[in-house]
Amino acid sequence: MGHPFHGGADPVPLDLSTAPVPGYGTAALCDVIPAAVASFGIPGMPATGLDLVPADRVCVFLVDSLGWELIGRHPQEAPYLCSLLPTSTGGTGRPLTAGFPATTATSLASVGTGLPPGAHGLAGYTTLNPDTGALMNQLRWQPWTSPAAWQPHPTVFQLADAAGIATCQVSSPAFQNTPLTKVALSGGVFHGRLTGEERIDLAADRLGAADRTLVYTYYSELDAMGHRHGVDSDAWRGQLMMVDRLAQRLAEQLPPRSVLYVTADHGMIDIPFDEDSRIDFDEDWELRAGVAVLGGEGRARHVYAVPGAAADVHAVWSEVLGDRMWVATRDEAVAAGWFGPDPEPRVLARIGDVVAAASDDIAIVATRTEPGESRMTGLHGSMTSVEQLVPLLEVRS
Repeated sequence: MGHPFHGGADPVPLDLSTAPVPGYGTAALCDVIPAAVASFGIPGMPATGLDLVPADRVCVFLVDSLGWELIGRHPQEAPYLCSLLPTSTGGTGRPLTAGFPATTATSLASVGTGLPPGAHGLAGYTTLNPDTGALMNQLRWQPWTSPAAWQPHPTVFQLADAAGIATCQVSSPAFQNTPLTKVALSGGVFHGRLTGEERIDLAADRLGAADRTLVYTYYSELDAMGHRHGVDSDAWRGQLMMVDRLAQRLAEQLPPRSVLYVTADHGMIDIPFDEDSRIDFDEDWELRAGVAVLGGEGRARHVYAVPGAAADVHAVWSEVLGDRMWVATRDEAVAAGWFGPDPEPRVLARIGDVVAAASDDIAIVATRTEPGESRMTGLHGSMTSVEQLVPLLEVRS
């Protein structure tokens, strides 16, 4: 019998080869800082095929949720950012890819380690901890687990600091001591500042504090507004206008011999609140059958099967969702390069037995077990262009 969301007809599952795999190693977030500081000759820095013009002072301004397509849609609200689109990715005018899943914890770890998710190991919003069997939220770090054991690689900031580059992060004070900051963004000096303007002004000041500098600054409010109200809301547009002003404010304060890169961790898409667009896992006996734990997030699910049931779970999810999501086994997702080339053995068991990534305007929500996330208007995580493509805008002094 057909699933109620299909109107009875058997859908044709999406070909996994049509999933747009991130450009790890040449045009993904993990490549940004290794490419930006390549001329510094820092020992241990991950290799990259991304080529950027050297500068003595490098500033990376990461705006949470500032997707490439979202900028292009809003020339009125973001005139400065739109004017910079031709500078993106080394003057090619092209975007970068975030990485899979396109979600904050995964992306910030990619930026901060210079490694793809299969190496740094933060392979989703929530993934299974194979050692405990518990679902680990990698944004909130719950339940607590040893940060160094979970992500053992040095950060690019630690490597730069050890090489004598004046290195710092300028962000909200709330993030200073979080485990995510520790595993992804630590190294050098952390400066906590409350407002966007304070962060921007201090970032510009720190950029000129030495002959060779690496400064990272972060702004999260655009993402919060998108989750709450959607990227089609006036509240979100107001935040985009603020981001545009902050980027210009930073660009106008660059000290000599500097480069500013404006980038993002993912884009965002609004998903309608109807049962065809939001399928509730907690109310769907068919999708729940054989599933021990549901991980990930609405647009990028890690599905962990009870022992022996993985093939059945894959078959059902493919049948029910395969025309609207890329539904892969763990081995298929790994072989396709979704998490980067050759994921490390410690990371493999964190990946779902089944991985489901939305291609359509759809989300697999869980209203009872994930009530907060299920109420969000704007979502992200998958490989569609609106979620996956991010800018690498460039201003030089």
